[in-house]
Amino acid sequence: QVQLVESGGGLVQAGGSLRLSCAASGRTFSSYATGWFRQASGKEREFVGAINWRGSSTYYADSVKGRFTISRDVAKNTVYLQMNSLKPEDTAIYYCAAGVTYPANRATEYEYWGQGTQVTVSS
Repeated sequence: QVQLVESGGGLVQAGGSLRLSCAASGRTFSSYATGWFRQASGKEREFVGAINWRGSSTYYADSVKGRFTISRDVAKNTVYLQMNSLKPEDTAIYYCAAGVTYPANRATEYEYWGQGTQVTVSS
């Protein structure tokens, strides 16, 4: 069993940065890949990016490539989403998720989910 808790969301101006954290509990978390998804109001949940269990490989949606970076601290059981050059269209609730499949960009491929953290980018 894995429990995930996101933090770090907030309000930021366009062009600014935020770093989200996904803290995990459960001894098996280190063997899971972690994905980040987001869901804007009235829209479907969309894939943002993912990192493998070792932290040696990442991939991203085209919409965030070059602006967002995912990293992993295995010792702290935490995955980070560094978001730079934020745009108003990045406004959404951001979720982290854990799953055994990598690469995986579909929500159905992830077994465990956090509760989400709100990111709002003002223009």
